[in-house]
Amino acid sequence: MGGGGLSDILPHNVVEALGGGVRVSGRLYPTLCLACRGARMLCGKARCPILVKAEALVKVKDVLEREQISGSTPPAAFVGRIGYPKVYVGPLLPNFYGDTVLLDTPEWWLGKGIEEIINFRYSLVRGKSRLDVKAASTGNRLLDTLQELAMSVRAVDAEAVFEKRPTKMLVLSDIAQPFGPSAPLRSFKASDSSVDRRIEKAYYDRDLKAAEAVIELYKKGVLVTRIQRAFSLGMFGEGKRRRLVPTVEYNSGGQHPIGGAP
Repeated sequence: MGGGGLSDILPHNVVEALGGGVRVSGRLYPTLCLACRGARMLCGKARCPILVKAEALVKVKDVLEREQISGSTPPAAFVGRIGYPKVYVGPLLPNFYGDTVLLDTPEWWLGKGIEEIINFRYSLVRGKSRLDVKAASTGNRLLDTLQELAMSVRAVDAEAVFEKRPTKMLVLSDIAQPFGPSAPLRSFKASDSSVDRRIEKAYYDRDLKAAEAVIELYKKGVLVTRIQRAFSLGMFGEGKRRRLVPTVEYNSGGQHPIGGAP
């Protein structure tokens, strides 16, 4: 679906604000969308999910003109599934500093509106680098950094340099989790972080089975999001059996979020 297609389902002012170069994936309800154009709410939702995503993408358009960004990662990371066992792995970070933990902590989103949550997601730019899933047991410089971040109890200042400008992606789905722009990663560096000792202990116990680590951390009160993040980055389990784990699949467009975008 090209730019002309977007003009058929979104208001013209939003399409113009998006500009060119928008990649679109997924399928929606073409008859409803063509008749509605994000205004009549024929799908029965309070706000058009596609329009909200498009407006969020407009807000970060300036970031998409750069091949380098710096800011405070929540911390957040992802592990993809496309090309398994060689998958895309990388950090997510916004183009601003501060306490950004909320951007990647769904447990704290209760009471937030759909627009606010989508803005959280679209503010995070994904850097991605191809790794073998076995890197979790053998080690890798980028992965080591991401694993350190996954143990952090607060946002961490970081910098990402990309091979090219981030891609503007709009997923045409009313139920797929929104995800921000992405680009191949050239380099990534992060400042020191203050780690959660509970996750750190499980990470360094290379005899503890992954299932046991997950259950133990949950019982100790570690947020599910943080357990999932560490699990996806291959931080639990017996040393030689550790693997990167893609999780939570998108239902359209062949993509899924942490970990799991391509």
